[in-house]
Amino acid sequence: METFSSKLLQAAVEEFSRLPGIGKKTALRLVLHLLKQDAAAVSRFSESIERLRREVVYCKQCFNISEKDICEICRSPRRDTTTICVVEDLRDIIAIENTGQYHGLYHILGGVISPIEGVGPNDLHVGALLERIANDSTNLKEIILALSTTMEGDTTNFYLYRKIQPMGVNISVIARGIAIGNEIEYADEVTLGRSILNRTPYENLITK
Repeated sequence: METFSSKLLQAAVEEFSRLPGIGKKTALRLVLHLLKQDAAAVSRFSESIERLRREVVYCKQCFNISEKDICEICRSPRRDTTTICVVEDLRDIIAIENTGQYHGLYHILGGVISPIEGVGPNDLHVGALLERIANDSTNLKEIILALSTTMEGDTTNFYLYRKIQPMGVNISVIARGIAIGNEIEYADEVTLGRSILNRTPYENLITK
């Protein structure tokens, strides 16, 4: 167990080490870095975190992180409202937006179906997606399933297909340019962009 010369230093290190992927050594480096900064820089850092927790909300339409009830993407008149891309979380939206190849709307599920981890459809934003499709069925032309190419992702894709297919909306899945077992956020922009452009009808996968 590490011994610190200051209880304040120890407390700060412990808080940083609670973050995902941050061990005690990395946490110590981050804290020491902050100590070297001037008071104004540290205050800006602290204020940005406080404002993030205090002011950020989830979009009531797509569950994206936002500063208003409806996020900028859903509000934008430049987006193609006839297409909804279904993703697991915000990191996938960021990855897809960076490709510059998709200009429709999104819907964040909040994860994928995983019986092993006790995650079922009711634990995700599936109901909200189905309601959204039903309420906009005359305008919607396509639902793109852009979930990770894992067993859990494939299971979720199939579940969503069975739920959406009777609603009369075209359902596609991103091309398998992304290696099996990979998550969307880790794919390079070129590969991910091509996977979106070369998406195929989901029916093609289950009829092979």
